[in-house]
Amino acid sequence: MPILKYESDIYPQQLLTDESLFRSETRDWWCLYTRSRREKELARKLQARSIPHYLPVVPKRYRSPNGRLRTSYIPLFANYVFLLGTEEERMEALTTNDISKCHLISEREQFVKDLLQIHGLVLGNEPLTPEARLLPGDPVRVRTGPFRGYEGVVIRREGKTRLLLALHFLQKGVSMQLDEGVLEPL
Repeated sequence: MPILKYESDIYPQQLLTDESLFRSETRDWWCLYTRSRREKELARKLQARSIPHYLPVVPKRYRSPNGRLRTSYIPLFANYVFLLGTEEERMEALTTNDISKCHLISEREQFVKDLLQIHGLVLGNEPLTPEARLLPGDPVRVRTGPFRGYEGVVIRREGKTRLLLALHFLQKGVSMQLDEGVLEPL
């Protein structure tokens, strides 16, 4: 399978920066669970139909068998695409034949807050690690630096402190390594 170049993971580009778009009262947020390995294909089809969506992707670097350094852009949350649309746009998305399940986001404010934080992390170009399940821990807020104000849970992996930011609806999250000195308890 060929290595594809980076494709935009959000449509329209200002979806998570223009508050009038992501907090629209005429559209709902939907969590689309895709068929296996169909996230990017679905995103391309949604963009072609001008349906607002977000598919967070992160770079993954590895060496090929012949030793070359390769970069792939993989979905941060496998099998999930987030759609902001009307009932008609959701139905149109379902006609792509790439979706297994579709769930309406009921806690809209929390979901938007979570998406904005994750989008900020993706844009920050920090190495991110997808986390399968939320782990119990102390809730914290970042005090200083480019991620000031972000809230999450402290976890430890291999003796290093990581900040877990969660997408509560999915019970999944991403983590990044941080110095404990920049964190304050909530």
